[in-house]
Amino acid sequence: MAGIENTIIARLEKGGEKFEILVDPKLGYDFKTGVRKDLANVLMADEVFKDANKGERHTGAALKKAFGTEDVQEIAKIIFKDGDLQLTTDQRRKLLEEKKAKVIALIARNAIDPRAKTPIPPQRIENALNEARFGFDAFKSAEEQMTAAVEAIREIIPISIEKIRIAVKIPAEHSARAYGALKEYGLQKEEWTGQGDLVCVCEIPAGMQGEFFDRLNKLTAGTVQTKQMN
Repeated sequence: MAGIENTIIARLEKGGEKFEILVDPKLGYDFKTGVRKDLANVLMADEVFKDANKGERHTGAALKKAFGTEDVQEIAKIIFKDGDLQLTTDQRRKLLEEKKAKVIALIARNAIDPRAKTPIPPQRIENALNEARFGFDAFKSAEEQMTAAVEAIREIIPISIEKIRIAVKIPAEHSARAYGALKEYGLQKEEWTGQGDLVCVCEIPAGMQGEFFDRLNKLTAGTVQTKQMN
């Protein structure tokens, strides 16, 4: 077994007891974040500990009682899924920076300033999150954290999560090329005119309207017709 200084600990508290496994820092991080799908070479010891730093192991009976199995690999998967992973300082900083960027991008795509009905720039969202001292969770998805993040900054900047419906008309010469893109943006009520024009309604997150218009204008050489619906 590698020296403990070359490992990190994954830990789960269950039934009032701690269950710890020693894992490779990089491979454990990759498995926890979903980059790695199997446990090959992730565990640095085929043991489940009460206290890994002291080398105190759990008995098979204790494992069976807590997890219904003594299989260390299966128990490790549960610990990774439901427990906490100790990270190096660099790993935690990197993961938090990545998660923060994803949450900001997600808010920017879905939110608008309800007064002006316009998208909110990502930098303004980031500034508000910093001012609110919002605490990001390294292992929760951006989708799970978006609602809490929006609530945290609602008193700092006007913000609303909304969807808008936009009527779209694509000339026949561009309709086939634009059709696939429109399906990505919540295509509804699709109709084709006798001339081959495509008429439809798209429902999109309000913050995506700039991206939506830009993409359609590029696909149609500026000939698309749009109208926001009430």
